[in-house]
Order: sequence, then C-alpha cells, then structure tokens
Amino acid sequence: MTREEERALIDRVLAGETEQFEKLVKANEKAVYNLALRMLGSEQDALDASQEAFFRAYRALDRFRGGSKFSVWLYRVTGNICLDMLRKAGRRRESSLTDGENEDLDLPDERFDPQRELEKKEQRQAVRRGLAKLGPDFRQVLILRDINGLSYEEIGRVLDLEAGTVKSRIFRARRKLAALLTGDGNFFTASASESTARRGGGPDA
Repeated sequence: MTREEERALIDRVLAGETEQFEKLVKANEKAVYNLALRMLGSEQDALDASQEAFFRAYRALDRFRGGSKFSVWLYRVTGNICLDMLRKAGRRRESSLTDGENEDLDLPDERFDPQRELEKKEQRQAVRRGLAKLGPDFRQVLILRDINGLSYEEIGRVLDLEAGTVKSRIFRARRKLAALLTGDGNFFTASASESTARRGGGPDA
C-alpha cells in the first residue's frame, strides 16, 4: 500500500468511516505480528502485542502527521510495546523462536532438492535461535532491516536514530549473530558467517 493510499484511508477514518481502519489492519497485520513474534518469541505474546499496537494506533490516528508511511509508524509503536514487555518480564533467555514455521526467513527458491530443503529449514531454525539470543536492541534492528525490509532511514524514524547509527548497529548485530551461529556449531562456515556479518559492506555501507 502506497503512502497516498494509506493517507486516504486515514482521512476517511478520521472523517467518521471508522470501518476503513480494518483495511489498514489487514495491510499490516502480518508484518506487525512477525515483528512482535521475532522480538518476543511467544505466539501469544506476539498476538497480544499486535492487538495493542493496532489499538494504540487507532487511538492516536489523529496525531499521525504522515512524515513517514503509516506502516513505519506502526512498526515503531509495535517495537516500543515489545520492548516494554521484554523489560517488564525481564526476558533475556533464549525464547521459542523456532515455534511455528513462519517463512519470512526463507532463502531464495531453488529447484526442489530434499537435502537442500532440509538444510534451508535448519538454517531458518538456527537463525531464529540466534536472534533469540541477541539483546532486544540488536534483535529489533535486524528484524526491521532483514525481515521487514525497511531502509536505514525508515529504521531511523522507527527507532529515533540517525541513519549512520542504524548502519553501525546493524553491522554489530550481524557480527554478533554470526558469532552466535558459528559458536553454536551450526552448519555456517567461518567464511559464510563473515559474509553475513559484512552484508551491506560494514557499518558505513
């Protein structure tokens, strides 16, 4: 959905057509839920966070100024909710990110090969476990960049950070994730891990 389409729907909601908010929900609910799931590691917590994010967004809709896409603003609301939940629960343990087979971390499709499909599944599970071990700040920035596909500028607006700081944090997060994956004895070779950590060319790419 384009920014113009989002703005048109928001204007209609604010004009009294409250049922139009459902279109904004449907356009963003999967991405919001996936962000919450990766942050929290619990399907129920992710569902609660998603519902709270849309509830807060609806209540604050008249304060949305359109400086970014509605979806980017919604990611910020969701991320803040998740961080609050993590702080309150004191969660720093590895969570059940391997629950459910969400396909957001799929590698590019190739000709079907049972062995390759098994390797891809193991890779997805390993990355989820690695994400679970990262601190919330590093986990959030990787999810926004590598799963939700936000630009550095959009992530900066979500997290209230300069683009350069975002790049640096992503670089450090990827290095930590690569170290976790190799340290756990996963299938990633040292060279592959370094390639993952350097994706984007380092902190100044």
